[in-house]
Amino acid sequence: MFAYWNDYYYIAVILQVLAIIHALKTGRGNWLYLLIFLPGIGFVIYFAMELLPEITNGNFSKGLKKYFFPNQEVNEWQRKVQIADSITNKLGLSNAYANQKQYGKAIELSQSCLQGHYSDDPAILLQLARQYFYNGQYKESLTYFDQLYAKNTARISMVEDELLYVRAQEGNGENELADKGYQRVIRNHHSLEARYYYGQFLKKQSRKEDAREQFQAVRSEIRLLPRYLRKRNAGWLSKSIRELLSLK
Repeated sequence: MFAYWNDYYYIAVILQVLAIIHALKTGRGNWLYLLIFLPGIGFVIYFAMELLPEITNGNFSKGLKKYFFPNQEVNEWQRKVQIADSITNKLGLSNAYANQKQYGKAIELSQSCLQGHYSDDPAILLQLARQYFYNGQYKESLTYFDQLYAKNTARISMVEDELLYVRAQEGNGENELADKGYQRVIRNHHSLEARYYYGQFLKKQSRKEDAREQFQAVRSEIRLLPRYLRKRNAGWLSKSIRELLSLK
């Protein structure tokens, strides 16, 4: 009987550790206290409120698939490109490389798609702007973002891309423009992500009190959001709390 108990105990410990790792990696730091100090009950509550919804909508299985088979997406798109060397397939392969943070390969493929009728395609320009940003090439990223802004038929409609543009300005040393840009995104979209990055920007400028104000605003404003948005922004809350502790 005790042997069975030991087996169950070790399984419970393993599940507990996996839950803590999952919480840390997915920005759910607000669950750590419950998971650490209420091991069994904490895991059951965490599973029911966080893991079960992911399993239901398929995100959890996608995450496991990506973890255990990291090259599967690239391999699938490489096979598609071999079958048909189309713009759609090459852009899909480029995006798969970017998901693996192989930005050099991703950029090369995206660049090769800028030809003929697609020489100024907004979707390709936006993909290149993102990939250059994540590759740390902020000047090139701004070039493609500016091409998008210059087109009458194209606008940067996603808040995430508008924020990337401002962060690229910061990365390129355009601090005055970046300062105004962060304030604009926060004012227009009430983005907690923008508040977090603006706080980091202010901290780098040695404006610690202004930075603290942004991180504190993340803590205050997340409480006003509906539950699904609180979950989506939990990572920015955890990061903001860490920044606040570092400023003390």
